[in-house]
Amino acid sequence: MNELTKLTPKDFATDQEVRWCPGCGDYAVLKAVQRTMPDLGVKPENIVFVSGIGCSSRFPYYMETYGFHTIHGRAPAFATGVKLANPELDVWIITGDGDALSIGGNHTMHILRRNLDCQILLFNNEIYGLTKGQYSPTSRVGTRSPSTPFGSVDRPASPCAFALGSGARFIARAIDVNKFLPDVLKAAHRHKGAAFVEIFQNCIVYNDDVFAPFTAKENASNQLWLTQGEPMLFAGGTKGITLDREALTLKLVDVVDGNWQAAGVIVHDPKNRAVAHMLIDMPFGAFPMALGVIYDDPRPTFESAVIEQNAMASAGKSADLQLLVAKGQSWQVTKEPHAI
Repeated sequence: MNELTKLTPKDFATDQEVRWCPGCGDYAVLKAVQRTMPDLGVKPENIVFVSGIGCSSRFPYYMETYGFHTIHGRAPAFATGVKLANPELDVWIITGDGDALSIGGNHTMHILRRNLDCQILLFNNEIYGLTKGQYSPTSRVGTRSPSTPFGSVDRPASPCAFALGSGARFIARAIDVNKFLPDVLKAAHRHKGAAFVEIFQNCIVYNDDVFAPFTAKENASNQLWLTQGEPMLFAGGTKGITLDREALTLKLVDVVDGNWQAAGVIVHDPKNRAVAHMLIDMPFGAFPMALGVIYDDPRPTFESAVIEQNAMASAGKSADLQLLVAKGQSWQVTKEPHAI
C-alpha cells in the first residue's frame, strides 16, 4: 500500500474553524470535495485551490493543500499563472455566481476558451450572500433584494450556457447536498482541460429553497441525471427525453414498462455539443433539470501549447543574459554629465 492509498478526507481538512452561516450549502460542498480528494491519487502538496471573493471563496482556508484567496473575479488569472509556472500542479478554482459572472465574467470567459487544465467549481445560489443579499447575475426575474426592492427586472445569466458559448469543453451540473456530487467532481478531474461545474448551492439566509422544486427530496423526480451511454430517463424511469428531429428540439415522452427504446428516448452522448446546448437550455418546469456531465469533448490544453511553443523557440539556443542585453541598439556614455 503506497502513501496515496492511506490518505483520508481528514488529511485534506485544516485546523481552521469553518465559518459559514449555519445550514449553508457550502458545508456540503466542502465535505464532498474533501471526500473526493483521496480518490484522485494526487498528493496534497501538488494541489492548489484558488478563489476570488465571496462566501465560497473562503474555501482554500479549509483545504490542507496550497491555496490562494485572491481578488474579486480574478481567480482565473492567478490560476493561469500557477499552472504555467508548474504544469504538474492540480489546480482548482472556487468561485460564485457573482464572482465569476459579474466582475469576473471576462476572466471566466478567457480561461474557458484558452482551455487551461483546471477544475472550476461555480457555487450558484443566485444571490450575493457575502454582501448581504443583493441580486446577482443569475438571480431570477422578480427576485426581491436590498438592491431590487420591487423585484429584479434583469434576465438571468445561465452559467452553463455562458461556459458553452465561451468554448468550454467540459460542462457539468450538480447539487450541493446530492450524493452524486463526488462523482461529478471526479469526472471533472479526469477531463484534461478546463472543466466547468455549476453547483446549485442553497443560501439559507438570503435565498433559501430557491432550488427546492428540483433539489428537495420530494421533488427528486424533476432531476435528469445524465450518464454516458445511458438513456435519458427520469421520474423513476417512467419519463424520458427524445429528439424531435423535424423541429430540432427536445421533448418529453412517457416510458411504458421500461421500454425506453420504443418511446424513442435518446442515449446520452457527452460529445454531442448541439444536444448539450439543448439540455442546458431546457426550461425547468416543462422539463426536468439536467444534471451530471452534460458535455465532455477534450482538446489540447493552453499550458501544453505554451510549453510546446517555448520549446520550439528555445531549440538549439543557449541562455546568455549578457548577449541578450547587448542585442540590438546600444550606446556608451563616454563623458561625465554636466552638473545642473
